[in-house]
Amino acid sequence: MKKLSRSFTLCRDYSVQSGKGMNTQSLKIKGVKDIIAVASGKGGVGKSTTAVNLAVSLANKCRLSVGLLDADVYGPSIPTMMKLQGKPEVSEANKMIPIENHGVKCMSMGSLVEKEAPIVWRGPMVMKALEQLTRGVDWGNLDVLVVDMPPGTGDAQISISQRLQLSGALIVSTPQDVALMDARRGVNMFSKVAVPILGIIENMSYFKCPHCNEPSFIFGKGGARKTAEDMGLRFVGEIPLVEEVRSGSDDGVPIVVSNPDSAVAKSYGDVAQSIMSILEDLAKQRDVQPEIIM
Repeated sequence: MKKLSRSFTLCRDYSVQSGKGMNTQSLKIKGVKDIIAVASGKGGVGKSTTAVNLAVSLANKCRLSVGLLDADVYGPSIPTMMKLQGKPEVSEANKMIPIENHGVKCMSMGSLVEKEAPIVWRGPMVMKALEQLTRGVDWGNLDVLVVDMPPGTGDAQISISQRLQLSGALIVSTPQDVALMDARRGVNMFSKVAVPILGIIENMSYFKCPHCNEPSFIFGKGGARKTAEDMGLRFVGEIPLVEEVRSGSDDGVPIVVSNPDSAVAKSYGDVAQSIMSILEDLAKQRDVQPEIIM
């Protein structure tokens, strides 16, 4: 094992192809059973917080082997949220070894550059970096790889969807109409690249007052649930806005670790179990052979 050095460049010449024309086997990451994307149509809706708490819940509550990929190259936040220390080591096979914390194997551009260094790259550089952050990593054997997607529906999102065999995508939104409009765009983008939608999760559903415990529906009420119903999608849960979620993200200790018996932690756990049930159902559907009627 060796430390990541300057000679191990992010811009190595990978043979990057588009998803078009690639067979199913070439889209897989060796040893990874399921890959799920946690996505949002816009930033600021708590997508990364959801990805972190979902990944840790899958590892600790569902007892799975889990990886977490921070695919937001321009704004990597997973090293802070997961309290990752140092740079990844490199194996003898010249692959990066994920940094592990809270029972989850993590990889992020934020672990490879200085903390406040801006990443001023054009599209092709970002694509090469994403290729290395996926197939240039020794993930080992994983039940689930959670991908914290960049916000929006641009080149990076489409490329990730085409180059990885995603088992499905979880869409994160607040109840606000503006966020839900962008969430619909995210759903439609994944549909165009034939990625199943696992469901919609409503983040910041309401603000729970720490003094009176009364809910305040700051961003509206029930918007994500209604959007899911209108689009024929599953509504997989709602997460309230509480201070512990924010402080846990800043301190690098997710609320599902710091306060696993809290109502919010239980909500994340319920979402994790729902996602696993959905993935199992999708796997069964893929295994069903069509009946040929003569």
